Amino acid sequence: ELSVRTRSEDEFDWPGTRGRDLDWTDLRGRDLRGIDLARRSLVGADLSGSNLSGADLAGANLARASLVWSDLTGADLSGADLRRANLSGANFHGATLEGADLTGAILYEAVIQGARMRGANLSHANIDGVDGFYPP
Repeated sequence: ELSVRTRSEDEFDWPGTRGRDLDWTDLRGRDLRGIDLARRSLVGADLSGSNLSGADLAGANLARASLVWSDLTGADLSGADLRRANLSGANFHGATLEGADLTGAILYEAVIQGARMRGANLSHANIDGVDGFYPP
């Protein structure tokens, strides 16, 4: 089991962003392990190649965000809005996506093995080449 302590935004160099929406923010390649961004708005944010392992993104709005090749191992994305997000190649091993909305999301070659996805909406999602997806 992954044990990563939750980190607050204060530990990151994001002047002026505390408590604000992070819509359309460029966060590519950042080390965001264990960060608490629960219920925050990150619409269209670019988190490509970022390490979000153990992050708390429960209820976050990540619609149209790019998380290409991001590490979300053990992250909590329960109830997150991931509509039309690009999740290609992302690693969701052991992550919680219960109740998440992935309508129209691109999960091409993503790793979801061991992810908890009960109640997740995958309507119109691209799941080509997904590792660990076993449809009923």
